[in-house]
Amino acid sequence: MEKHDGREAGTIRLDDPWYDALAVGWGEGEVAETVPPRPVAGDRPASGASDIYLEVQRSAAFQEVRSRYRRFVVPATAGFFLWYVAYVVAATAAPGIMARPVVGSINVALLAGLGQFLSTFLLTWAYARHARLRRDRAALDLRWTVFEQERDQERIRTWEAGR
Repeated sequence: MEKHDGREAGTIRLDDPWYDALAVGWGEGEVAETVPPRPVAGDRPASGASDIYLEVQRSAAFQEVRSRYRRFVVPATAGFFLWYVAYVVAATAAPGIMARPVVGSINVALLAGLGQFLSTFLLTWAYARHARLRRDRAALDLRWTVFEQERDQERIRTWEAGR
């Protein structure tokens, strides 16, 4: 991505697909005007941004990204929840087992509690890795597709307005 020659080195280009146009201008007193879709030749209305998003949502690529997300998140959430509930139930229902010393003053409850923290970090790492390897590229491709379709629509609107 090219650098932006603006006031700040960290600013992004307006044509960047990660740019959130809805967040721009909050509290700045400027109101963006929306351009309604104009009909094109043949009395067929031009598709709007919502049509593009619906088309992408129905696409096989989007469904695959969502499916990959669910295949990781649902089992991971269920597993972590069961692990947490097992820890709480064991701490309340079996205090004798949890109080059993393992090494010195370190007991089973302390190790299981530390295991809760460790499993949280491992799950976070696994989620980030899964997203990076299995979903991010496909999601970015979808975002670029939407961005290009919106840009093409804007070019058509500009061209029609100039006629």
